[in-house]
Amino acid sequence: MEPKQIADENALETALAGHSFLLFKHSLICPVSGRAFQEYRSFLEQHPATPTAWLDVIGQRPLSRALAERTGVKHESPQALLFESGTVAWHASHGGITRHSLAAALAGQAGASGS
Repeated sequence: MEPKQIADENALETALAGHSFLLFKHSLICPVSGRAFQEYRSFLEQHPATPTAWLDVIGQRPLSRALAERTGVKHESPQALLFESGTVAWHASHGGITRHSLAAALAGQAGASGS
């Protein structure tokens, strides 16, 4: 499954209005982010029904910053955030983003933060 990209604030608001949503914040020029993106994609192959999308933190910098302010979760890249009813239920960054950590978060087995 190829994840969709969040294009603007309206698309993000629509996604966050759902019950559960996984957001991946990605830098297209960072090799660490590239590795984490591969883990994210591997996770999606096993969980294709997961409501998710990714955000280009460089191309959508104002949206990425606004999201950090809104959630109170310090911006990092790469970063995965699991939203439950519009609130961050779990997040991880850098090496903490693996197909296994994403699956555990989705299953509710992770703590409040995977960072």
